[in-house]
Amino acid sequence: METYRIKRKNAIPLSSALQEYLRESHLTTGLNTRRIFSAWDEVSGAAPFTLKRYFRSGKLYITLSSSVAKDQLKKQRDYLLDRLNDRLAQDEFFNEDDRNVSWVEEIVLK
Repeated sequence: METYRIKRKNAIPLSSALQEYLRESHLTTGLNTRRIFSAWDEVSGAAPFTLKRYFRSGKLYITLSSSVAKDQLKKQRDYLLDRLNDRLAQDEFFNEDDRNVSWVEEIVLK
């Protein structure tokens, strides 16, 4: 019986292999968008009031069902923007080099 040895010259971490796969499969744009929406829910705490989410050209458009929540979030817009981008920076699967979907530059509340 022969034994085979795997050479580990080109071994890379699994997270790096997954990121490379996502990049080559052109899946990073959709994944980045989902990561932004998830980060919004975590940072804002307004997930129960969020009706629609839309991201385009650095702007995150949020439609809310509560005018009270909208007023509260408008007052915290700069703070939320900083926290949102910090949360995305901590996410290892967020690809900041994607030319279609990258950092959030502005939050538009409707």
